Amino acid sequence: MERQAAVVFYVLALVTVVVGVDVLFFRHHFWERLMVNVGIVLVFSAFGLRFLKDS
Repeated sequence: MERQAAVVFYVLALVTVVVGVDVLFFRHHFWERLMVNVGIVLVFSAFGLRFLKDS
């Protein structure tokens, strides 16, 4: 149950960061927004694999 709560919190944090960056910085720039979103997801994935793998 503890791991599920951590994953849910992590996914909610990811969605919040992606939507926040989209709205604040890249509202009318499709390709830049796409590249930044892919980068954010990759960074979150790397941290998730590093820190959530053992829990």
